[in-house]
Amino acid sequence: MILHFTVFIWGFTSILGALISVSAVQLVFFRVFIALISLFLYFKFNRTAYKISRQNFLNLFLTGALVGGHWILFFASIKLSTVPVTLVCLSSMTLFTAVLEPLMGQKRISKLEIIAGLLIILGIFLIFKFETQYTKGIITGLLSALLASLFSIINSKQVQHTEPAVISFYELIGAFFFSSIYLLVTGGFNQDMMLKPADIGYLLLLGTVCTSLAYVAGVSVMRELSAFRVALITNLEPVYGILMSFIFFGDMDKMTAGFWIGAAIILSTIFLFPIAQTRLQRRKNG
Repeated sequence: MILHFTVFIWGFTSILGALISVSAVQLVFFRVFIALISLFLYFKFNRTAYKISRQNFLNLFLTGALVGGHWILFFASIKLSTVPVTLVCLSSMTLFTAVLEPLMGQKRISKLEIIAGLLIILGIFLIFKFETQYTKGIITGLLSALLASLFSIINSKQVQHTEPAVISFYELIGAFFFSSIYLLVTGGFNQDMMLKPADIGYLLLLGTVCTSLAYVAGVSVMRELSAFRVALITNLEPVYGILMSFIFFGDMDKMTAGFWIGAAIILSTIFLFPIAQTRLQRRKNG
């Protein structure tokens, strides 16, 4: 339930990314800075202990580079293409996780997970009618999905011995550090970082609700679910996003047959996957 709520919040992220006027790296810089402040205030207000060992700090700090890279590539993909194209690419995270999680955990690759990943991509392809003219946006979006898969797998192990909020805090420090270095080297700290009044409101929402709150919640569920299951459910993000836009703007009549078919494939895959997995396990044990 927590993960579904988190994914629902993430549905706003791509919309906010499209609305904010600064570049992708500058956007991530502001986003992470706001998220860090809100998490630090949370620790102080609740008197939460957040000190960790030097080795643990280093692991989380470096993982933060993957997190920051994912967000930069994600927003860059939106600006190079469109929100729908980026979300199609992000759905490949399921397939990446199906392959990488067993390799990094020294487990066998599950054919069922590979099939589920391919079905998810097919479903989102049908919803958004993939547009191949956005080559740079597509490549950037796929790289974003790869990094998201990697840090999700790492976090599924980290969360077993470290509090989710603490993991999020130190990974965000890493993301902030590496995005700052990139901006410094490329001359990104310039007048283009001047925010419009609307940008400030969007960034506050993005940094607090859609980042610090949602990121902590997303990490916490990994104590109960595998990285693949988290990636699988995360694919509801584009479904939630398009449903919200249609409901709020009164465009329910514009939903195409492709949307309903694609949504049905995604929902069926997400909810039938654990059932199929359980039955296969019973056959093996039987």
